[in-house]
Amino acid sequence: MDKKQESFLDLVIYQIYPRSFMDSNNDGIGDIRGIISKLDYICELGVNAIWLCPCYKSPNKDNGYDVADYREIMDEFGTMEDMRELIREMHSRGMKLIMDLVPNHTSDQHKWFVESKKSKDNPYSDYYYWFDKPINDWRASFGGSVWEYVPERNQYYLHSYTIGQPDLNWDNPKVVKEMQDVVDFWVDMGADGFRIDVIDQISKDFENGRNCFGPNLHKYINLLFGREKTAHLFTVGECWANDIEEIKRHIDADRNELSTLFQFDHLEAGRSEKFTPMEDSLCTVRDILVKWQTLTGQHGLLYSLFTDNHDNPPFISRAGNDKELRYESATCIATMFYLLKGVPFIYQGQEFGITSSSYDDMSYFDDVESFDMFNRLVKQGYSREEAVQKINFGGRDNARRPVPWSNGVGGGFSEAKTWIPLSTRVNEINLENDLASEKSIFRFYKDLLSLRKGSKAFINGEFAAVSKNEDKYFVFTRIFEDEKFTVVCNFECESDIDCTEFGTLVLSNYKDRFGTEKLFRPYEIAVYKG
Repeated sequence: MDKKQESFLDLVIYQIYPRSFMDSNNDGIGDIRGIISKLDYICELGVNAIWLCPCYKSPNKDNGYDVADYREIMDEFGTMEDMRELIREMHSRGMKLIMDLVPNHTSDQHKWFVESKKSKDNPYSDYYYWFDKPINDWRASFGGSVWEYVPERNQYYLHSYTIGQPDLNWDNPKVVKEMQDVVDFWVDMGADGFRIDVIDQISKDFENGRNCFGPNLHKYINLLFGREKTAHLFTVGECWANDIEEIKRHIDADRNELSTLFQFDHLEAGRSEKFTPMEDSLCTVRDILVKWQTLTGQHGLLYSLFTDNHDNPPFISRAGNDKELRYESATCIATMFYLLKGVPFIYQGQEFGITSSSYDDMSYFDDVESFDMFNRLVKQGYSREEAVQKINFGGRDNARRPVPWSNGVGGGFSEAKTWIPLSTRVNEINLENDLASEKSIFRFYKDLLSLRKGSKAFINGEFAAVSKNEDKYFVFTRIFEDEKFTVVCNFECESDIDCTEFGTLVLSNYKDRFGTEKLFRPYEIAVYKG
C-alpha cells in the first residue's frame, strides 16, 4: 500500500441520503441545510468525511441517480449557495466531502439527451448508444427491455436502468471530456473525493453480452482520475468485482485509477436472493471478511468496511437479531467490521440501530425497484400479501425512510407529511430513545471509533484471524510494531472462548464483563490490549 492510500486509512465516512436525512424547511423532504444542522452530531460520532448521495438537479425517476444537470442542486434540496455553505462548514470542522458521481447514465431530461434524440446529425447525437434495432435481449435492472424506441430518430437507445436513464456512450471522446469537466467542477467547488456509481458499466462488452467490464473500462477510469488535478482525491467505485485480479486492475496504486472498491460478497448473508430470506449465520460473513482481509493485505490494497447503504435493507435485520438483542447485534456487527483494516463507511441511522420496516400495502413504498419486483412476484403467482412481505424484506425503501431523530412529530425529521412514510418502528427506534437508554448503540459507536482512531494497530496494523471456520465466533488480532489488540466477537449462541492470554479488557458491549471470563453470551464482544 503506497503512502497516499495509507493516508486514507484515517478516514471514517458517513453516508447521507439527502432526501431522508433532515428537513430544514418542513416540506417533508430532507435538504442541504438539514445536513448542515447535523454536522456537529456527525463529528461527535467520530466521523471525518461524508459521502453525499446525489443531490444534483433531477426529475427523481430513480431518486437522484437520474441526473438532469451535474452542475446544479435539486430544487427540493436547496441552492448552490447552500452547497457552498455545506462545504465551508464541513472543511471548517476538518471533514472531507465525497460526492456521488453518476457517470454511466443521465436523466432523459438532461440537455445532452434532449438534443441527442432530435436527430442523427446534431452535436450530441453520439452521446448515447443508438441502434436501428435492439442488438440483444438484455433486461433493464428495473424491468423490461434495455431498448427504448424514439420516433424522432427512428432508433432505439440503451438504458440499463429506468427508461428515463439513458446510458452514456463513453466511446465518444466528447463524453469523456464532459465527465472530466464535471469532476473538475466539483473539485473546484471543494469536493475531496467521489463515490462512483456503477463504474464497471461505463465501458460495454457487447461482444460477450455484458453491459459492464468492457475493453476500455480502465482507460476511461484513468482518464477521469489519473490526471494531475484528480490524483489527490479519495475515490471508491461501486463495482461488482469479486476476483482479486480484476480488483487489482481497479485499485492498485501504480495504475492511477481508484483508491478502493466496494466488495459486496458479505451483503448476500441472510438471503438466497435480494427479496428472499435464508437461514444464515455471521460465520458466513466472518469467512468472507477473513478472505478479503487476507487478499487485500497480501496485495497492498485498500479495503472498504461497510454493512449498510442506500441500496440494501439494514444489515442487522438480515444477519443479526433486530428484536430483543438489537443492541447486542448492532454493536457486535460494528466491532467485527470497523476494527478490521480498511476505510469504515457508516450509513445514516445505522449508528443507533435502525431496522427494516413491516408494512402491509404497497402504498407505503416509493422505490421503482420495489414496484417492479412486486409486479413480477404477483405475475409469478404470489398473493399480494406474500409479495408485499418480500418487498418488506428486500426493498431499498427500508434504507431510505426518514431518519428518526426523536419522539417528536415526524420522528424529528419534519413536521410535514414526509415524502415516504417513516419506519414502522419509529416510536421505538430513534436517536432520542437510544441516547436515553443504558444500552446506547450511538455511545458504543463513539467508543469504538475512538478506540480505532487512537491506535496505530487498528489504523495501520496487520490483520490475522485466530478463530477457525468451525468456530461460532470471530477472533482476530491487529498488530503494529509493539502494539497488539485481540478482538472477540461471539455470534448467535453462547460460546466458551479462552481469553486468558489476550491481555487487558478495553471495550465490551456487556457491562458485566470485567476481564477474561470464558463464557461469551449471544453477540457479546470484547477487545483486549496486550
